Amino acid sequence: MWGYRVTHTALALTEGIAMRTACGIDIGGSGIKGALVDLDTGEFIGDRVRIETPQPALPDSVAQVCRQIVDALEVGQDVPVGVTLPAPIVHGVVPFMANLDQTWTGINVDELMTKHLGRPSHALNDADAAGLAEVAYGAAKDVKGTVIVTTLGTGIGSAVVVDGTLVPNTELGHLEIDGHDAETRASSAQKELQDLGWKRWAKRLQRYYSHVEMLFSPDLLVVGGGVSKKHEKFLPLLDLRAPIVPAALLNTAGIVGAAYEAARAVERQG
Repeated sequence: MWGYRVTHTALALTEGIAMRTACGIDIGGSGIKGALVDLDTGEFIGDRVRIETPQPALPDSVAQVCRQIVDALEVGQDVPVGVTLPAPIVHGVVPFMANLDQTWTGINVDELMTKHLGRPSHALNDADAAGLAEVAYGAAKDVKGTVIVTTLGTGIGSAVVVDGTLVPNTELGHLEIDGHDAETRASSAQKELQDLGWKRWAKRLQRYYSHVEMLFSPDLLVVGGGVSKKHEKFLPLLDLRAPIVPAALLNTAGIVGAAYEAARAVERQG
């Protein structure tokens, strides 16, 4: 009755077996998606729910949709809820907003969602959530040291995780390289807009990742975003000291990372 769409996932509930679970909600410009996540495997439990993002995407309107998703999933009162936003989150607060309504600026998302969802919630940047998911369950699982996860899309999102600890809100897509904002040269959107072939685009990626590697000396680079499905077209063209591999979780990473971090936040609070 709320106009949401449900998509089936491979994992079904196993009767009689209790799972450690949390709920993740991934807020985007066009859709808001949520699911229950098995924290032992990083897989969805049951179905994913998707509802169109309200326009305009005002904080209270978006929070009401998140409540609809929580209700549709029948999330238990004791289940942690994590929420991602396409913006930096500093101690729960949005310092500025690029991809949703500007009224989000200055909003404490933790307080907003706790009020609307009727339970404590934990907010984080969407790229940070994807990075945590890859470290906990995906391409960077069991990798020690510094892992940098980048998402190549409209821009370049980034997450830096050191021995399992997130360095939040890094925004490495906005590094200035050769006088340009990096994502205006090397994002997958720019590849399409400028009609770049794989080799020409790979040269730009080489410049970008070489610079990131010089700054951070990572132990592993992980590349996500939709274009990572075609990783064999461009990753072998890159010459870096650190291994560079495609992301494993793809479009589930935001939800999984949000759920994972919400559970960790509860543990940290005791």
